[in-house]
Amino acid sequence: MTNYLDFEKPLAEIEGKAEELRALARANAEMNVDSEAAALDAKAAEMLRDLYKALSPWRKCQVARHPERPHCRDYIDALFSDYTPLAGDRAFGEDNAVMGGLARLNDRPVMVIGHEKGNDTKSRIARNFGMARPEGYRKAVRLMQMADRFGLPVITLVDTPGAYPGKGAEERGQSEAIARATETCLTIGVPLVSVIIGEGGSGGAVAFASANRVAMLEHSVYSVISPEGCASILWKDAEKMREAAEALRLTAQDLTRLGVADRVINEPLGGAHRDPSNTIAAVGKAIEAMLSELGKKDRAALIKDRRDKFLRMGAKGLAA
Repeated sequence: MTNYLDFEKPLAEIEGKAEELRALARANAEMNVDSEAAALDAKAAEMLRDLYKALSPWRKCQVARHPERPHCRDYIDALFSDYTPLAGDRAFGEDNAVMGGLARLNDRPVMVIGHEKGNDTKSRIARNFGMARPEGYRKAVRLMQMADRFGLPVITLVDTPGAYPGKGAEERGQSEAIARATETCLTIGVPLVSVIIGEGGSGGAVAFASANRVAMLEHSVYSVISPEGCASILWKDAEKMREAAEALRLTAQDLTRLGVADRVINEPLGGAHRDPSNTIAAVGKAIEAMLSELGKKDRAALIKDRRDKFLRMGAKGLAA
């Protein structure tokens, strides 16, 4: 059963009618609905193209948050072999919102780290909806330092509304843990590439995405604050999230023009959730391409490349 977003309701009606016709045909072998169903399919395909040809920033936020969008675990299962998960920060405990471990990408040893939101109610609660606690960021620091020690490229998959803002997380040093993770990203001497696969929210995303190369899926978003949070602060009204989304310049297209992201990975028509396998394959190709770009750089050059990238950021200005 497809989960339709609010702006997709007209599409849901047409696709629903086509499925009703096919269900009647399955129940009655003498009924032939092929032509009618095909006409509805053609109308639905045209409507899907019209809906997605120029999505507003707020609609992109909705697509980025779609519950059926492929998550970190899906990418790890499909793209990496010999994945060996590593747990714990050696200080407090394990954080299920952050996945990470040793793996092979096309037989090349790598370290992969990412936020995992979960795909049903039980797993979303267990994964804290992808909102990492301090121990998650400290685990990421441990894994990045391990990768640096053994000369392994680091791949991060970002999909989080932001770091967990709860009392316990603050008591255990949430801001310090995020800062340490960001610092580690900037100082390791191995290739670091990051892909925003859904939401890239606030410092919780920056702590994984301070990379040599940052790619974004076509309908992903990356921002210092959510549109709802921004609207609540600026206008004292969370319902002004559409205006906030426009002002935040959070889309992959805007951020590439501004020099924050390095490349946009195209998604299938209708978003990644309509064709997860092709989306995952496209992300895999982008990761390989980014690692290839960095392959000939030595330790000093990789660190300088990363430093220069972030010092240049914002130089293009909002007129870009």
